[in-house]
Amino acid sequence: MPAFETAAPLLILWVVIGYLIGSIPFGVLIARMMGLGNLRDIGSGNIGATNVLRTGSKPAAAATLVLDAAKGAVALLLARALTGEDAAQIAAVAAMMGHCYPIWLKFRGGKGVATFLGILLAFAWPVGLASCAVWLVAAFASRMSSLGGLVSAAASTFLMVFMGYGYGLVMGAILTLIVFWRHRTNIARVKAGTEPKIGQKQ
Repeated sequence: MPAFETAAPLLILWVVIGYLIGSIPFGVLIARMMGLGNLRDIGSGNIGATNVLRTGSKPAAAATLVLDAAKGAVALLLARALTGEDAAQIAAVAAMMGHCYPIWLKFRGGKGVATFLGILLAFAWPVGLASCAVWLVAAFASRMSSLGGLVSAAASTFLMVFMGYGYGLVMGAILTLIVFWRHRTNIARVKAGTEPKIGQKQ
């Protein structure tokens, strides 16, 4: 991250704001509003778009995907516009934590891929688009959303450096570590050959 030029109290404020934005559980809210049931009782019980898709509603899954990505983008862009780049990157990491560990759901949130990609698109759109492309290729080839997310996260830090956005490398590395930590059970299932395919019910 850039050297912190913003006063610590203001950075702490952006941590709180970013976390609260990221912690909005759009998947749960959309499933409830569309009469799809309690998302916690469906499939993996996860609040992300992949699990929303298991309800059979593609519009609900698409809306969840867009809104979860928007959370990370809004947190970063808002902090960047009002404070600066250091606050933007800190708010982005906080939004990712909010999505993965929302206080409203007893800290049991999503796995963060959509929010992660939304952050990258807002941070530097070339890096974001390239990371989305990696996700699409890996997910399409494997038919596993989790594997697509892991490959995209792993590639993102290299893409930042390659495309000249190395000043976001620490933020990118932290986000990548969060994605891998949240997918640790998926990684075990991929290795065992038991990871569900996209759209497959668990």
